[in-house]
Amino acid sequence: MRRYETRFQELCETGAIVRSTASFKKPLFLAKAKQSFLLARHLHHDAAEPQQLSWYSWAIVIHYYAMLYAAKAAILTRGYEVKSHEAALVALAGLLVPTPLEREDLELLDQAQRIFEEEYLSSFAQAQTESYVARYAAIKRYTERQVAEIEEDARRFLLKIEHVLE
Repeated sequence: MRRYETRFQELCETGAIVRSTASFKKPLFLAKAKQSFLLARHLHHDAAEPQQLSWYSWAIVIHYYAMLYAAKAAILTRGYEVKSHEAALVALAGLLVPTPLEREDLELLDQAQRIFEEEYLSSFAQAQTESYVARYAAIKRYTERQVAEIEEDARRFLLKIEHVLE
């Protein structure tokens, strides 16, 4: 995660990552994340109209935004706010993924629940990429399986963020 340290500092200097005391936004972002997740699930599973292939693209986009809002809530717990998608990824890596030494300390203290594992960061990064492709590519088609995988990643990500916020 050290590779994100330099980029974190650069984004702070440009104002894409800023210090914040606006902790009142945490439950608002978390509520927005949950609502987005439910909307994406509805679009994916419960919509009354026969599903069209483009609906899968929008389900992926909305699942990513659910993860983004949850990430913004978690980043606020460390006293920062982000102004871009890249900044959210960099801030997650820089603020919530512990170094190997910190991870060892947490395990020694039996506080492993505080660890924001790298798999959650890579799930967020993957959803970010797929969301971009789903929004802007003219021909990309998603399968039911791909949407289900991103939905599961979003579900697990939201649960982990809720745990971090407790």
